Amino acid sequence: MTARRTVVLLMVVVLLLCLPGPLQSFQPLFTFDGSSTTHRHITQMAALRKTAEVCRDIAASEGRDFSLTIDDSLSADKVQRACSSTATSVLSTVTFQISIATMYFSNAIVDVVYALSEDHHFDDEKFEGGRDIITAGVSAVKKSVKLENFVAGRWTLGRVCHTLQDFYSHSNWVELGNNAPYSVLIKPDQALDNLAGPNISTCRNCTGANCTDNILPDVLQQGLLTSGYFNLFSSAKPDGKCSHGGTFDRTSKRDPIGGINKDTVGSSHGSLHHKAADVAVNATMELLEDIRVAVGDKNFLRLMGLSQSTVLCFVIDTTGSMSDDIAEAKRVSFEIIDSKRGTEQEPAAYILVPFNDPGFGPLLMTTDADVFKDSINKLSASGGGDVPELCLSGLQLALTAAPSASEIFVFTDAPAKDAYLKNTITALIESTKSVVTFMLTDVLASRRRRRSAWGLVPRAMSQSDAQLYRDLARASGGQTIEVTKTDLSAVTSVIEDSSSSAMVTVFQIVKNPGTPDNFHFTLDDSLRNITVYITGASSLTFNLTGSTGESQNSSQSSGPLASFTTAGNLRRLSINTSNQTGLWQISINSNNPYSVKVTGQSSVNIVYNLVEAHEGAHGDFSLKEGRPLSGGNASILVSVTGSDTINVTEVSLFDSSVPTEVNGSIQSVGSGNYLVTFSGVPAGDFVLILKGEDINSTSRSTSSTFQRQASTQIKTTSISVTTQVNNTNIEPGSTVSIPFIVATTTNGVVNDSATGTFTVQANNDRSYASTSPSTVTIEAGSGGKANGTITLTVPASAASGTDVTLTIEAQNAAATDINYAVLRFSVTAKVTDVTRPVCQIVSTSENCSSSSLCGSSQWEFIANFTDGINGTGIDGITVRQGNGTLNTSTVAGAGGENITVVTYNASCCSPNVELTAVDREGNVGTCVGQARESTTAVPLTTAAVNTTSTGGHALGISHFVWVTVVVSAFWK
Repeated sequence: MTARRTVVLLMVVVLLLCLPGPLQSFQPLFTFDGSSTTHRHITQMAALRKTAEVCRDIAASEGRDFSLTIDDSLSADKVQRACSSTATSVLSTVTFQISIATMYFSNAIVDVVYALSEDHHFDDEKFEGGRDIITAGVSAVKKSVKLENFVAGRWTLGRVCHTLQDFYSHSNWVELGNNAPYSVLIKPDQALDNLAGPNISTCRNCTGANCTDNILPDVLQQGLLTSGYFNLFSSAKPDGKCSHGGTFDRTSKRDPIGGINKDTVGSSHGSLHHKAADVAVNATMELLEDIRVAVGDKNFLRLMGLSQSTVLCFVIDTTGSMSDDIAEAKRVSFEIIDSKRGTEQEPAAYILVPFNDPGFGPLLMTTDADVFKDSINKLSASGGGDVPELCLSGLQLALTAAPSASEIFVFTDAPAKDAYLKNTITALIESTKSVVTFMLTDVLASRRRRRSAWGLVPRAMSQSDAQLYRDLARASGGQTIEVTKTDLSAVTSVIEDSSSSAMVTVFQIVKNPGTPDNFHFTLDDSLRNITVYITGASSLTFNLTGSTGESQNSSQSSGPLASFTTAGNLRRLSINTSNQTGLWQISINSNNPYSVKVTGQSSVNIVYNLVEAHEGAHGDFSLKEGRPLSGGNASILVSVTGSDTINVTEVSLFDSSVPTEVNGSIQSVGSGNYLVTFSGVPAGDFVLILKGEDINSTSRSTSSTFQRQASTQIKTTSISVTTQVNNTNIEPGSTVSIPFIVATTTNGVVNDSATGTFTVQANNDRSYASTSPSTVTIEAGSGGKANGTITLTVPASAASGTDVTLTIEAQNAAATDINYAVLRFSVTAKVTDVTRPVCQIVSTSENCSSSSLCGSSQWEFIANFTDGINGTGIDGITVRQGNGTLNTSTVAGAGGENITVVTYNASCCSPNVELTAVDREGNVGTCVGQARESTTAVPLTTAAVNTTSTGGHALGISHFVWVTVVVSAFWK
């Protein structure tokens, strides 16, 4: 891409960000009048309803009750509780809500990244282009899920849903009287019929502001499909064609004047807005059902993030001195696995990343506990060479693979050889909001490593080496636990604590330098198993005061308020179960650095995301990547989980080092979501603190105050980093160019007179080849901005479905300020097979009768599935409905194609069967058989089907059938 094209493209992006609101779609995230439906609502409702349906079907197959009514009143809390197979008072929906939020944020960003793409919005009658985007996207989602890259799958799925949903707002589908989805959009092997041709007029002028009948009667009578034309810069459009409509659509000012979009109730066809939104919900559910059938129920629920537990993630140094640490990691992980296996508390996934020098990885991510056990069992401590190891490279793999808000544990006794990745790791921590805790063994008490009498440097790391890990732990809300190797087992209880479901952070603070201080925190009655962690020097003392005024000091290992243990720099206090509710105080006496963290189990938690506003009369928001700008305004979407009786009273940003507290303006946007706006946020390192009241639904006369604190720090910056990516799907063997702009800001606004040079660093977690400038310079007269381009090349051998995360950082010359952009790409091979597997029914036989003794008779169903000569081949066949047994075999057809022969046997008590076949591209074919009662047997001989097996032997299939059933087949 030329420099000029790069500048023009980014200028368009900046222009779009400044325009009042979304240009051409359902509102992305919010409607403050409450009357219109947004992409966020459509996506969330479809995800909740489809997830509930899957849970209902699973419960039915297991003989369990499922009492939830599946309608528009669903919430994440209701669905997760109904999907839980065991009743529990403490239930976490954080992972579920983060996963849904990922999808609707990805959905919303399409209006910014692809604002001028007709294909992405089904504008300008681009039906083939829109369907191609859906086809490629759905294929990418299925391949990501197959490789267990669920985070990448959610990002892609959200973008696909945007395009699908826009069809119903931008076309005349609902004006044609359709109440059901246009299924052809997700079935690329079916023709797009009855499209209005390029020379067919479709609209007439609106009558003043009334556009309700501007579609030509002939178009409606013939059922011709059209969509509105849209252009931000030109009024040109084909003669007689409909426009999208709206303030910024210049084509709508040219005959035929007006538009047909249904984006809001105030749009040209706003009277049909809610109908279009309802059909869009059903269409999104239909797309989700297609993905569900292709990937299976278990993986679909994982894609939706339906899990009460977090992942168990270890990053482990495997050099020679780490044998004790590895053994302890094995012990604690096996204890967690064995105690939780088969329960809803079992970790959602297991991640293991070994590192040493000169290597790191490979990353293991699995849902199979035995695979994880086997892998960690195979770790051995050996080698090491020089002391530093590639710790941050291993941590980078874990951060990009683990779901957001995961807790990652790093075991090492060595400094980081790749300390240059510190900013990259910090960016990934802030982007994913994952918590990183370091288990450091044998850190020297002195600041420097001393050489032995023989001139060798001992393995232990110095205090300055450990400070890097402390800084990263603080940024994430994790801890740095420093202990001897012999005492390591005494502190790994922290890992067991974190593996409990529904863990929340009530309060956390880090003081560096340390000073004596008093800290207050509120415990509410929803909390269970409350634990206080204090790290600091051995000279640190503390005093804990409960809500009733009772106290206990650090000389009492077991007292009226808590019992505690000490190992290394960690004190772990387990709060007694009685007299917890209310305001507590902890006083720390230390002049050395220390930290305090209060956690517990509770359904009530918070999820937050930085968002940025698009100003104007119809302004909206999208997800903000990178840090908020110093001195400017910051907006945060906060979601409260676990209760429908929450009243949020205060949300603040707190920086303990100054100290500074900035209170936000709170606006409810429904369903436990709050848009919080902070004005003039100063420079600093902040944490988000939320306070409020929970009016107990069973006793509304009493209220309980509560507080929650977000773990990850929110840092402000005066550097702006803006990127633009035309496509987040990359084909194997291709190169993508990513233009970016770096600017200096003052009070949140670009300083157009600023100059300066910035260091640029680009890293990706797959070690793919890339190029980037080492610096960019803002020259005088450039408007305060500097341009650059980064390239990323995906090797031809990369598997389709692989995800890659690229981090772009810009740092000022003094190395005192930095900002970043995190971009996620999916490796997606070009889709060449869009044909679904075909079913040919061979025979059906049964001995069923109208007798009530159905269990004494069996019936058999035989069918052939094929994916054709040019297909990718059948990947698997499953029974979607029926309680019989399924057997398959593969033979070669007369034309050389592979045929999968399916034989299904069942009791006459189970008279229906539905089989689904999925090919390697994820296309789904379905075959249905149904047994009906009959009193007359009619003999029928089927035609013989001659095929050739892979061994060259002819296979003859001929069945004499007494038919008392009716068989039907259809393909979805």
